[in-house]
Amino acid sequence: MAGIVSYGAYIPVYRLDRALIWQTWGGMPVSGEKAVANFDEDTVTMAVEAGNNCLHGIDREDVDGLFLASTTTPYKEKQCASLVAEALDLKRSTMTADFTNSLRAGTIAIRAALDAIAAGTARKVLVVAADCRLGHPSTEYEQGFGDGSAAILLGNSNIIASVDGSHTHYDDILDFWRLDGDTFVRSWEDRFIINHGYMENIQEAVNDIMEKHGLTPSDFSRAVLYAHDGRRHLQLARRLNFDATTQLQDNMFSTIGNTGAAYTLMMLVAALEETKAGEKILVANYGDGADAFILTVTEEIAKLGDRRGIKYHLPSKLPLPNYDKYLRYRGLIQGFAFFENQSSATISWRDRRWNINCRGGKCLVCGNINFPPQRICMYCQSKDQFEEVRLADRKAKLFTYSKDFLGPSLDSPIILCILDFEEGGRFYAQLTDRDPDNIEDGMPVELTFRWMHSERGIRNYYWKCRPLRVA
Repeated sequence: MAGIVSYGAYIPVYRLDRALIWQTWGGMPVSGEKAVANFDEDTVTMAVEAGNNCLHGIDREDVDGLFLASTTTPYKEKQCASLVAEALDLKRSTMTADFTNSLRAGTIAIRAALDAIAAGTARKVLVVAADCRLGHPSTEYEQGFGDGSAAILLGNSNIIASVDGSHTHYDDILDFWRLDGDTFVRSWEDRFIINHGYMENIQEAVNDIMEKHGLTPSDFSRAVLYAHDGRRHLQLARRLNFDATTQLQDNMFSTIGNTGAAYTLMMLVAALEETKAGEKILVANYGDGADAFILTVTEEIAKLGDRRGIKYHLPSKLPLPNYDKYLRYRGLIQGFAFFENQSSATISWRDRRWNINCRGGKCLVCGNINFPPQRICMYCQSKDQFEEVRLADRKAKLFTYSKDFLGPSLDSPIILCILDFEEGGRFYAQLTDRDPDNIEDGMPVELTFRWMHSERGIRNYYWKCRPLRVA
């Protein structure tokens, strides 16, 4: 029997009040706020965040596969799952694959992971879904789309929720799409999308799986249903005879927005944070058809411990002060002279062990950690006496910092930091996701994987630091 072993999620710290968009363009306002990825975040970095949160306390050597689901991967002809696996420091023999081109990519990846486990080709497979979609300015989709990610670890031991049944079907329908080179999501007429796409497909999947397994809506404690938006979500629940108050999982549309391929998985993570052993969960996802799963929560969920999921990230936020800053973060307006950095595929490949894996060298003579790794210990001058250690998950404190108001940045000032790890070692990094007026020496910080710059079509990633998030 296969099922869910662990879970994690990530919501960017920034939120944009939808009223700010409405004040600019007018039209029909959408209430609430949306989660907005920082200027140095993208699908890859958010996937790394969720993956790290999911794998907390789990031996990464046991992970045999990583499947990345997204409609907004930064590369169109380069696998992004391998980059996520590298940043998560998974073993080299890990099976990696990108699942894309559909909002249903996350649950398609889950089905593929379950098949791999059932076939015996993998013990545990990490499915990570992330999206950062753009609706055309002034439309309801610009207001409704949000950014985020979720991770589900699947396996056949220590299962917190078994997968008891599944359904899938496809539907070749043009509701939302993007052509190669399109910046914004295209869509067809709203009534067609809702009635013949969203409603009909989810209803077919849910009714089929319940009939196949002899279940009714009253058998489920939670119904995790993909949400087009808040109003249509409630309408769908009524059609399927689920109680919107006690059974329907909160869609978070007014607090995060529709996060695309990650949306249903994020709602599933939120459900797992609240469920108890013995409860059944119905999961239904939409996009070019529909997928549905029946889950049963096991006693193992009590042993998993706290994870960084929806409850951790949702109340922890910083407001974007204006709509203009959102446009700058998404690269829709420039607003300043930007100096390109030189990029080298050769150097990136050569330095990936410390640049992407975030591995330092622990001196076997004096025990101090050197970063970046080198042949001569900076503390005791011993030569070639090191072992590699992963630094990305270690706790640290800010030793000192400076503010640069002159350097080009989408989020001025640039905060340059020296931080000390609690277990030894020093790290030089930029501080992100921060309030420039609330920084002090000695404050706790943690590392976060971010997009640094691009040049000649190469995206360069590295590790920054950020303050610990609090509600």
